[in-house]
Amino acid sequence: MIGARTRKTNTLVIGAGQAGLTLSRELNRRGVAHVVLERGRIGERWISERWESLCLLTPNWLNRLPGGEAHVDAEGFLHSRDLVDYLRAYALSIGTSVHESVDVLAVERSRGGFHVQTDSGDWHARNVVVATGDSDIVNRPSLAMAAPGWLVQVDANRYRSPDRIPAGGVLVVGAGASGQQIAGELRRAGRRVVIATGTHARMVRRYRGKDIWHWLDRLGELERTIDDVPDAEGARRAISFALSGRNGGEELDLGRLDALGVTVSGRLEGWDGATARFSDNVEIDVADSDLRLHRTLDQIDEYVAAHPEEDSAGPGGEAVPPVALPAAPNSLDLASERFSTVIWATGYRRAYPWLHAPVLSSAGEIEHRYGVTAVRGLYVLGLRFQRRRTSHFIGGVGADAAFLADHLTTCDQHHPTTAARPCPARPRFPVRARTVLA
Repeated sequence: MIGARTRKTNTLVIGAGQAGLTLSRELNRRGVAHVVLERGRIGERWISERWESLCLLTPNWLNRLPGGEAHVDAEGFLHSRDLVDYLRAYALSIGTSVHESVDVLAVERSRGGFHVQTDSGDWHARNVVVATGDSDIVNRPSLAMAAPGWLVQVDANRYRSPDRIPAGGVLVVGAGASGQQIAGELRRAGRRVVIATGTHARMVRRYRGKDIWHWLDRLGELERTIDDVPDAEGARRAISFALSGRNGGEELDLGRLDALGVTVSGRLEGWDGATARFSDNVEIDVADSDLRLHRTLDQIDEYVAAHPEEDSAGPGGEAVPPVALPAAPNSLDLASERFSTVIWATGYRRAYPWLHAPVLSSAGEIEHRYGVTAVRGLYVLGLRFQRRRTSHFIGGVGADAAFLADHLTTCDQHHPTTAARPCPARPRFPVRARTVLA
């Protein structure tokens, strides 16, 4: 029920990161009245949920928002705090007034749209767009519950710097970009580090004289749509490349961590008192990641052979040797080895306890088609491979934002007095069978 104090708007956007701000620009361009609510500050996750030295792993030409200023160094890598400044300036430039420090408590369907309850008052909106991001809450594994009680447990989004971690050794669990970067930073600070690995995606920073994202762009990977892949859900769960943007873009892989003095172990399987137990998966997982890496490099070589003007490193691709590691330990006595901390770099999941609409799967994910849900007027934006490979990228979300803005206006939500126009619940795009990279 719409109360006397309930404010009204056409479209309510939840989240003021790159997704919410880009959508706000598209709605402004179409004259759609809307509000943007943010639980913290603009770009809050980049402020309070990232470590202090973090630089983006994508080059700046991939980090420009639609209509936003170009970054000074297109081939450079933004520091996270510079990205926050960029997002704030972008909000001003597009004329968006963000309602900051507003927690959404409930979103429910009501007559003519949705009732949105917040800790700062209620709203009624014809449309609601969930733009809370792909990296919502940490995915700490259940075995964390059985860890020794004295062991300090830190999720990757709460890690800040080595000097804020208790003295002693550190067990890093997870070999994605975050886990490998954190392990390297701790080791460079003189800490003893063990990294527990699993399936991971190795990728070189540069190849044939150019950043790897240049080649992925040339191969058409960045424009690949969800319809181009045989397994959509598998593509959305694909492991991100282990890359680093520090110091102008650093190489990152398990071999380099080993050379730094990080001990590489297999997957963490559990605990025997104060002892961590690891599987013997390292050799297989490393070989698999090397195989997938070289498949990509072979595709690049084939592309350059057909387009020699693209190559800046001369004829022939440079050799990228496989990762070679010493025998991995199958256990670690945390007490006797004086380990104090475990850092969980085990990825993220999404949770929407405040979303009271029949759009959630059994796994708690929003079911959608290109961001359009089965509930009229309810959308989602900024998820991994939502419509294209770059849907969750800073510079890739704009195309999805434009699509959703078009969809909600075409569906006659903004102009209720005009003649009704077709509103397809499941928009269609040309399907091309192709194989997605890991």
